[in-house]
Formats: sequence, C-alpha cells, structure tokens
Amino acid sequence: MRFMMIMFPKDYENAKPGWAPDLKSMDKMGKYNEELGKAGVLLALDGLTPPATMSARVTFKGGKSKVTDGPFPEAKEVVGGFWIIQVKSREEALEWASRIPGSDNEMVEVRRLFDLTDFDPETQKEIQKKFGDDVAAEMRL
Repeated sequence: MRFMMIMFPKDYENAKPGWAPDLKSMDKMGKYNEELGKAGVLLALDGLTPPATMSARVTFKGGKSKVTDGPFPEAKEVVGGFWIIQVKSREEALEWASRIPGSDNEMVEVRRLFDLTDFDPETQKEIQKKFGDDVAAEMRL
C-alpha cells in the first residue's frame, strides 16, 4: 500500500518569501529520510516553499480555469512538504509517521493513495485497457 504523509507546519501560511528551514532541522529530517530510504519504503519526498513564495491557485468553474496568485491570507493549514511511502499496512505507515522529527508546531496527516483494488473488477479492466499495464501495475503497489 502507498501512503502520503503530509506535513502541516503551523503558522507556515505567515512565513515570508525567502524563508527556509534551519540547518539543525534539516539535518534531523535528512536522517529520518535516510532511514526511510534504507528501509526501502520511500517512493518520493519533497518540501514546499511557503505560500508567499510564488504560489497560485487554479480553480475551475463551468469548464474553465482561473488562476489566482498567492499568498492566501485566509489559509488556515498549509502543506509544508510530503513523503510517499510504500508499506504493508496502515499501522506501518503510522509507525513511520510517528518517527518524523517534527516540532511542537507541526502536524502530519497520513492518507492512503488509491490503488487498483479500490475499483470494481470492470473498472479495473477499463483502467488496464485505457492506460496500459504499466499504470495498472503501479496502482497495485
């Protein structure tokens, strides 16, 4: 099963352009990320700049898109980064999430990514037919 662990640093929505984490925090997170890699569960990860740094939102209405430049003062929770991991169970994903070297002002949400088995057998066949075996195989992770 694949899970995304999403980091929500509190007050990140108020961070100024050019803000970056301190080296001590980066070192702790780097060690954690190395553990994920050595365990063979890490598929992807990255940190995101604060919303005040070149952010935009694209909304959709009536089949048309609209771009609104940030920052967004009404934002209450802002994503600061993410990991995508592949593990055997929800419990294992939560175990990894609980080991994140987060500080008092951070929260991590753990969510499972869709996989092929979330769809009925007929839809699974259509996905394989339309997108090919590579996409279908990836969705089985």
